Amino acid sequence: MKLDLHVHTSASDGMCESREVVSIAEETDLDVIAITDHDTVVGIPQAIEVASEKRIDVIPGIEISSVLEGRDYHILGYFVDPDNPSIKAHEVKAGEGRKHRMLEMVDRLLLQGIIVEYEDVLYEAGSELSTIGRPHLARALVTKGYASSTSDAFFRLIGNDHPAYVPTQLSTPSEAIEIILNAGGISIWAHPPAGSWVKLLPNLIKEGLQGLEVYRPRSRSDHIFDLQRVAKDSDLLMTGGSDWHGPNDGIDLGDFFVTEEEVEKFLQAGGM
Repeated sequence: MKLDLHVHTSASDGMCESREVVSIAEETDLDVIAITDHDTVVGIPQAIEVASEKRIDVIPGIEISSVLEGRDYHILGYFVDPDNPSIKAHEVKAGEGRKHRMLEMVDRLLLQGIIVEYEDVLYEAGSELSTIGRPHLARALVTKGYASSTSDAFFRLIGNDHPAYVPTQLSTPSEAIEIILNAGGISIWAHPPAGSWVKLLPNLIKEGLQGLEVYRPRSRSDHIFDLQRVAKDSDLLMTGGSDWHGPNDGIDLGDFFVTEEEVEKFLQAGGM
């Protein structure tokens, strides 16, 4: 069984609508994908509907953005109920918070002589958008000629260390975990930075964190080994995924996958 447990659609900052994502995943011989859009579950019903007519399964998920002491942390939620009140309330809060954040980033770019309108960002986001993010702004910067690629836009203009950057002030990691647990989901720390778990992980486990995203396409082998060790020592579930956002993302959907054996305990916890 081939699984990709970290996939985005145009409901957040992906390039493809959820129905297209499911079709691509089936064409590339994936058996299971998890739709994990940023701070929204809008794309999930369509993805599940399309998957019901195919040989692929869709796990309903979400990637909740959070901030602690000025640093971004993302918590993945799997097997969540898309209609749960906690999820719905978070979607509303996230939508407003991300809009205000983007308006401030556009203003900060203007102070640097970089003229990109909020409407330009919305245009790049597309019609299925539920939550707006920096990738949309990066695409607008490319379209306007201020950057040669989205990677260039992040590197020179809107990365975490640049004046235009504004953190996503939505939730703390503990609040993100609570939202996921309230929605009946499994909480997983997405792409944890090397060494960061030393200080933060024990507190997150106390708050209900259930696992770590261990397997990623660009991770170094020693980083994967460290995550495996920490997960086993702390009795945490292990997951993995491509964090795919669309074509020209540096990797094609289906090129990276985890096996049933690698994420067996996670699947058991989710009832698969």
